[in-house]
Amino acid sequence: MVDLVVFRRWRDRSGDVIALFPELPADVNGRFCDSYMHIGQHGAADYHGVIQHTVPVGPKQYAALAQELRLVGYNLRPVKHASRRHHDQRRATARQLAAADTKSPNKDKP
Repeated sequence: MVDLVVFRRWRDRSGDVIALFPELPADVNGRFCDSYMHIGQHGAADYHGVIQHTVPVGPKQYAALAQELRLVGYNLRPVKHASRRHHDQRRATARQLAAADTKSPNKDKP
């Protein structure tokens, strides 16, 4: 499996790089995508909100974060931006996960 990723840098003084995974849902509705930063690591992100507050980065700027992600098991495919298809895929995946969870035989067991 390939993990589509968009790397961006915050405009604030920190200049930290963030990795956005537009196809990976971070909530049951698929509204938010999964994200990753050196500090804080995994978290939910509003893709479009993050894009508004960040700038694109090149391979040299995101190399350290990409290496960290590979070490934790990601198979990265960097892209410049996510398309509508990527966002649709995230929502579809969230629906599939939610449906699978409701069918789980252990759902109500302590």
